[in-house]
Amino acid sequence: MTRKKLKRFAEFSNFANSFEFAKDMKGQWRAKYFKNNNPVILELGCGKGDYSLNMAEMFPEKNFIGIDIQGERLWVGAKTALNKKLANLAFLRIYIDEIEDYFAKNEVDEIWITFPDPHPPRTKAKKRLTSPLFLKRYQKILKKNALTHLKTDHEGLYNYTLKVLADEKLKALTKIEDVHAQNHIDPILQIKTDFEKRHIKAGRKIFYLNFQLTPSHFE
Repeated sequence: MTRKKLKRFAEFSNFANSFEFAKDMKGQWRAKYFKNNNPVILELGCGKGDYSLNMAEMFPEKNFIGIDIQGERLWVGAKTALNKKLANLAFLRIYIDEIEDYFAKNEVDEIWITFPDPHPPRTKAKKRLTSPLFLKRYQKILKKNALTHLKTDHEGLYNYTLKVLADEKLKALTKIEDVHAQNHIDPILQIKTDFEKRHIKAGRKIFYLNFQLTPSHFE
């Protein structure tokens, strides 16, 4: 690991808005960090936190937590949030497959999954953040009727997610196969991550869908 990375890891660990494997925060995010009862919204695989940063600015009445395992990327988002004095945004470094260890039942109001690794090989389907295994984990921490959002440039992941929803007797509430070709784009979908800007420049379409995780077989 380079000296720069080591420095950033050390700084991230000491930032007031940053947490690493903080299991003691489970069920305590509003009380201990945000100090309010506002909705808690997660961005999974947030990278540098582009989406979380923009949402936190757009919706000061809501709380946001950007989650990733890459400490150096999280450092960028956390540093930016501190510079912008965004008190409604925190960053958490964990493995997403352990998310139930960091959030209590009904603690989360919404989840965003923005440009995750699509893991295209069939043998890696279980690693996809919209696989049945991950959806079951999200359902355990989400409030009833909470929305989960997926935004991706990967048509295969988009179609895979639609199939998972159908197989699990779930319904996609919103389906958009080319976000930026729409005449009227929801402001929250106009947010562009670094990855998204590259994808658009390369001529790729941006796919979006949202859904709810409320069926009885997930209970």
